[in-house]
Formats: sequence, structure tokens, C-alpha cells
Amino acid sequence: MKEVNMSFPVSMGALLKADLQEDAASRDEGLCVVGIFGKSNMQPGPPKESIINNLADKHIFSLFGGPEDGGTADSHIQAFYSQESRVLYLLLSSVCDSRQLLRACESLSAATGHSDAHDFWKGLDRQHCLHLLYMFSVCHVLLLVHPNQTFDVTYDRLFRALDALRQKVLPLIRAAIKDCPVSKEWKVNCRPCPPRLLFVFQMNGSLKVSANGSESGGNPDKPKKHSPRRRLQHALEDQIYRIFRKSRVLTNQSSNCLFTVPANQAFVYVIPAVDEDPVGALLGQLRSNCILCEQDTVTVVSGPRRYQQMRRSVRQSSFGGDPGSMSMGGQLVDCSLKEFLWQHVELVLTKKGFDDSVGRNPQPSHFELPTYSKWVQVASRLHQVLISNTEEELAELATKVQAQLKVLEAFLDADTKFSENRCQKALPLAHSAYQSNLPHNYTTTVHKNQLAQALRVYSQHARGVAFQRYALQLHEDCYKFWSNGHQLCEERSLTDQHCVHKFHLLPQPGEKPDLDRNPPIMNHNSRGRSTSSCNCGRKQAPREDPFDIQAANYDFYQILEEKCCGKLERIEFPVFQPSTPDPAPACNQAQRLPSEASGSGEAERLKEPSTAQSHTPGDPSLSLALSLGQSTDSLGPYADGDGTETQVQQKRPSLVDRQPSTVEYLPGMMHSGCPKGLLPKFSSWSLVKLGPAKSYNCHTGLEQPGFLPGSSFLLPWDLVIRSRSEEDTGLTEPLDGGTSSWPAPNKTLVGKRGSTGGLGRSRRRDDMARIFVGFEYEDSRGRRFISCGPDKIVKVLGPGGAKEPATRVLNTDMPLNIQSPSQGRGLKPHFAQLARLFIVVPDAPLEVTLNPQVLPSPPPCPVFHPEKTDIVLPPDGLWVLRFPYSYATDRGPCYPPKENQPLNNYKVLRGILKATTANPPPQ
Repeated sequence: MKEVNMSFPVSMGALLKADLQEDAASRDEGLCVVGIFGKSNMQPGPPKESIINNLADKHIFSLFGGPEDGGTADSHIQAFYSQESRVLYLLLSSVCDSRQLLRACESLSAATGHSDAHDFWKGLDRQHCLHLLYMFSVCHVLLLVHPNQTFDVTYDRLFRALDALRQKVLPLIRAAIKDCPVSKEWKVNCRPCPPRLLFVFQMNGSLKVSANGSESGGNPDKPKKHSPRRRLQHALEDQIYRIFRKSRVLTNQSSNCLFTVPANQAFVYVIPAVDEDPVGALLGQLRSNCILCEQDTVTVVSGPRRYQQMRRSVRQSSFGGDPGSMSMGGQLVDCSLKEFLWQHVELVLTKKGFDDSVGRNPQPSHFELPTYSKWVQVASRLHQVLISNTEEELAELATKVQAQLKVLEAFLDADTKFSENRCQKALPLAHSAYQSNLPHNYTTTVHKNQLAQALRVYSQHARGVAFQRYALQLHEDCYKFWSNGHQLCEERSLTDQHCVHKFHLLPQPGEKPDLDRNPPIMNHNSRGRSTSSCNCGRKQAPREDPFDIQAANYDFYQILEEKCCGKLERIEFPVFQPSTPDPAPACNQAQRLPSEASGSGEAERLKEPSTAQSHTPGDPSLSLALSLGQSTDSLGPYADGDGTETQVQQKRPSLVDRQPSTVEYLPGMMHSGCPKGLLPKFSSWSLVKLGPAKSYNCHTGLEQPGFLPGSSFLLPWDLVIRSRSEEDTGLTEPLDGGTSSWPAPNKTLVGKRGSTGGLGRSRRRDDMARIFVGFEYEDSRGRRFISCGPDKIVKVLGPGGAKEPATRVLNTDMPLNIQSPSQGRGLKPHFAQLARLFIVVPDAPLEVTLNPQVLPSPPPCPVFHPEKTDIVLPPDGLWVLRFPYSYATDRGPCYPPKENQPLNNYKVLRGILKATTANPPPQ
């Protein structure tokens, strides 16, 4: 251990670790420990450091720079040992001092929240309490310094907190000092004596005292015995004693108290205000020093005798000097701060001790005057347990002491206690606001709205640092209430309706629903019912609101097939054929985004303008380009259908040409963004043949249920059929037997005789072929009708069938959803969806190709198409293409349009049908 020089103050940790070299004569003498703590302000005046300078008659502490400390726990207590007077001064600094407060404010960042800042300050308060408890355990006399002449009543709460903390940690301190060479009373009470607490106030500069005592009740001839400062000291003593007795900080038995105050001695000292005349003050101090030097002829001694001799010399100089200095208007002379303190230090150094117990049977309190070495051993042990926590042997005791700090919260953290009480009262109000007007089961949206309302009510009543903590508790309580039997199933049907059941699990394959389990096992149900027709349209049945794509597009129609159209001729769409017993969905395929698919289609159109005019079989990207309105012709499939189609087929093989996977299946529906070579487990489309072409009567229309009156007639589409042997001088296309496209239906073909090619009075009636086409729409109530345009339905009132040609519906993008003509009484509009496409193919040398492409949602959205594209319909048949009931990708369903959404974004792309002349039979 290194030797310490006590000519300047050192930290408490350095003092306890250093080896102090004492004189041999004074090594066995007792030691009086004086602790100084309190508050300071930013106003000019003597801080706490200047008090030690005055008491030691040395310039020890700098009044401007202050002790340089790095903010560690050891540096909060500065020590100075005056060997000649046998007094050890301990100076405690905390955030109550302006310098430490400034350092603490600088350590806080600007982003620190209110709750974090509060915890930071309360942590400093708890640290200050531990330092105070340490000083109350090792000091004989304590000085409480306050920057004004008003007693701070918050000390009452602080001392009660310290007393409670001391009672809690007393067994731990006893265990720490049980091996120290001190008396048994010290080991039991964990202190050398009940410390005596003295109060030092600084008088405010606004309090002025007249020199002639004219303030004494308006009678200057009768001056008071005591000066105004002394009367203030007496008043403060009475006030402090009364406050501490009322709060039971002070009791009759001094050994049970945290500190004591003397019964027959002054324990309050008021430092007078600084004189406004500095020159006069300096001259007066110089005069008093000169008088002391002239009369000081006594040999200088050390210890208590030196103080008594100094005190007698001061009294003699005061009374033997100027008669005016002996008394001010007949008042007694006030003592100095050193005289005030030394009358208490004398009792310690003379081993008389403090007898501060009062009452009828006062019990004497223990007292011990230790040597410096003994005191250092005890102080070092207590420092390890209460402050530094660095000794491994005492680490367990230090941890237990830190655990007892919670007793300080009720005393020191009154604002937190108020905040907790306030927030606890606000929680029931917030809970009531959350549960008001709630259904038994509700969705996440309702939960969030009610939670926001509860938080608004909570914020109106809750205050303080506990606001955030109880707000989180409100979140948890509301969530527990919601999830405990009140949570509605969050699943939405394919028609965008919520399931009405509470939170439940779906039954596994082969498992039956179980309503008694928690959560229950049941199927989704939105209580929504609609009426739909079968694949061919001849039978209608009610259906539940579907929640998965298989139930919507496959299961319902499979049930009706057994009763209606199961034996009809059909064109099967390719589906997934597993080669393994446990096939897996293709979930990790690198699929293109819909926006990328549309962008690539447009880029290909710009690079290859010739391919944009053709219709390539099995090319979904080109279909998407056509869907975006990039075709310049009204009927693109009928122009230049020879060489360009062959060229594109050579560049890009069709999806049909590729071998589909038998291990992985497509989890959703087929669309333009799907990876190549994958097929779904079921087809969402259906193509059946109701009968031959003559089974449709154009005068009676479709004889199926659910059609509105006059709206079941198909639209005629007339095409010119030319035989190979004919010579038409008005035609330029060679008839070489190959496939060649024909003019659009709305364009007339002028022959050499100017004939229009119609069916009127023309001589060539056998040259015309009529195809019937009908886009059927069906709403949720089973009302059906044929549309003759994007905003018009077929309405035939008399005989003869529909007169509008089919060219209008074939040349435009038909809407997927339109408003139903029979809205009913409700205000909510009903939408009808494109359900079927009826095609009557005549017995003629025509090749009718079907290629449906649907855009069921606003872009970016992929284009949906069947698993087989460019389907060639055999002649002489009434074919029915059933569209999917719902559309969905692997990312989720495409919901039907809302009331405020434009319907032109939901459409079936043009080019769904094209017709070419078939190869004639060989002759």
C-alpha cells in the first residue's frame, strides 16, 4: 500500500487503500469523523468545500474548479484528515450539487425517453442514499448544508427512507464487520455511536438586519437579547425538532434513531450573508487579525487544548477590545462556524459521547472513539458492501444489499407511486371503453379500433412515468380478452366475406369436426349462400360461400355432374398426374411477377411487330400483350395467319409441347405467371357438348332455367365459306388448300358482281356459315342473361331470335363483372359474373379455335387461361365453356370488385374465338 499525502483531499477509495503514516505520539489517540453533505446552488456564496477550508484554517478545496472526479462511486466522497486536530472530514457530493448535476445532464442523450430519464435520476437518488447510509455508519458528527435559510422538508422523507433501509441491511452489515477489532456494541449497532446531525444554513442576501436594532417591535430603546440571526437559528431548531418528532425520525431512545440532535446545545447555524462592502469587510478582518497577533503570546499546543486556548483568546480579544464589538446594542456576540462545530467535536475527542436520549427513563447510548487504523478497517468493509462492490469475499453481501433497495421506492419515488396509482385507476375505465358495444366475436380490425378507443380513454386519465408500462399492460389485457373465446376467424371467403365462426382449426383429411375442443375443429362458413348452375347450365342448385379454390371451381360442379351433365361429351383439360404417392406443391419455384410478365410481353411486341398481329397458340405472354390493347386490328387473329404463326411456333415451343411434371403440382390456377411444366391437381374450367348444332333453336333460345325473359338468345356470327373450285375475281388470296384466315364478320366482301355475301337474295346461300355465340352472365341469386355488348343485354320480345351480330362482343374486351339488371329492393348493387360461353359450331368446313384469357383483377395481375390453349372445337355441336367461379394465384385470391371500383379492370380479353377454313377432304 502506498503512502498517502493528506495535504490535499483524496477520494474515499484512495484513503482506505493507502497507508497513512501517523506520528507515534498521536497514533493511539482517538479520531473524530465529521461528515458534510447537503445541497448547493448556482448563486455566488460559500459552497460546501469552503466550510472545510474555514474549519481547517487551510485552503484545501478550490472554490472554482472543485474536486476532479470521473463520476465513479469512489469519487463521490472526498476525504481530508487534519492530524493536528484529530478530525477526519468526509465531503459527500451528489446531484444535489450544481457540478454533479451538470455532469449528469451532460451524460443524458437527447433521445432519452421520459421513462428512461426518470429511471436514470432515481438510480442516482438510490446511489446517493447508499452513500448517506455509509456516512451515517462511520461518522460521529454530520453537517447538513443548505443554500438558504429555509428547512427542506423533503429531508424528512429521505431520513425515513434511510432509517428503513438501515433496518433492512443491518444484518448484512453485521456480517461484514464481525471480524473487525472494535467493541461489541459497535458490531451490534454497526456504528461507533448514534451520529449527531447539525444543520448549517446560508442566510439569503435579501434578509437585512439593522445595526441599531430598530426592528424590535418599533421600540428601539428596548433591544432584543439575541441577534436576529440567533433568533432565526432558534426558530429553525424548534421547527426541525418538531418535524422530526412528528414523523418519528427522532424518538426518546437515541440508540434506535438514525441520528440524534442535542437537547441542550445548538444544532443549527446560519451563515450570515456576504457584506455588500468588500473593502470594509477586508479592513475589519485585517483589524481583527492584527489584534489577535498582538495578544497571542501563549505557547501553541495541539489537540483540544489548542482549540480551547484559541477560543479563550478570541473571547478576550472580543471583550477586551473595542466596547462596540463586545455587543451590538446589548446583544450577545454570535459564535463562529468553527466554534459551533467544535463544541460537539470536543465531546467526541474527550470521550464523553452524546447523551441525547430524552424521556422519563433515558437509556444511555453506546459510544466509541476509535483509532485511525481501527476506523479504516471498519470503513473499508462497509465501503466494499455498500458502495464499491469490488471485494470477492463480500460480493454476496453487496448483492443482497442492492436487493434491499426496493424499500426506498415508497419513500423516494413518490412521483412513480402517484403515477402507478393514477394509471391503475385509469385501467378499468380503459377496459370498459374497449368492451363497449362489442359483439361476442369480432375481427382484428374491430379489436384494433376498440384498442385505440381504450388508449384514448387511458391517456385522458393516466399520468406520469408509469404511463408506458400500464399502456403495454392494457395492450396485453385487451389481447387476452379478445383471444380468450372472442376472436373471430380471420379467414375470408373467395367472395371477400369473413367466416362467422370464432377462431377454430380446420379438420384434417379424414377427421370429423369437433365443436367441443379448444379451439374447435370445424369448416369455414360465412353464412353466404348463392345459386349457381352446373357445367352445362341445365340445372341450378344452392351453394355455400367457398373458402378454397377447389370447392369453388371443382367440387360444386362435380356434385352436380352426377345429377345432370356427367354423361355429356367433353374436352378434357390436362391435370397433374402423380407418379409418387406423396406429391408436393411447387412452392420454391422462381415465378415471375405479374408486372414482369406484362413488361416482357410488351417488350416482345415492340421488338417483333409482326408477331403482335398473330395469335400464337400456347403463348401466354403474347396473350397478355393483346389484353393490354396492343393489337391494331379489330380482329387480330384473322389477319396474316400463314407464315407468321409458323415462324413464332418455331421460335417458341408451346406449353403443350413440353412434358409436365409428375412430381410437383401447381398449387393455384393456371395463369401467365406460372412456371412452365406444372399442372394443377384439378381444372377450374369445363368444356362440354350439349348436343349437335341443331339442338339450339334460334327462335326459342336456350331452354335452361334462370334466364331473364328474352335474354336467352345467342348472337349470330356469319362467315363466308368458299369452295375450292370457285373462281372469285374479287379475291386475291390463293386457295391452295392450306389454312387461310377470313375477313372479319363486320367487313363485307365485294365480288365481281358487287354482291355483299349476305344471306338475302344472293345466289350463293350455301357459301355462308352461321355460328352462334353467347356470353352468359349469372348473379348470386341465379339470374342469368346473355350479353350483346359490354353494357347491354340481349332482349328479344318477338319471334326471330337475336338480331345483333356477335361481332361487337368478339371485337371488344368483355367485362368479367357487370351490374345485374334485377337489383331487387336492397341498396347494395348486385353484380353478375361471366359464367359460360355458348358456341354453336355448324356442320361446315370451319375450324373454330377457342382461346379464353381472363384478367380478373386490376393490373398488375396475371392473365388466367385453361390448362390447354387454342382448343379446336369439332363441327356440328353446341359447346359450353364454363368459366371459373373464382380466380386465385399462389399469393391469394382475386376478390370480386367492390362498389366503388371501376369494372373495366375486370375483363375477358378479346380474341377468344377465331375461325379458319378447314382442309377439304381428299377427292
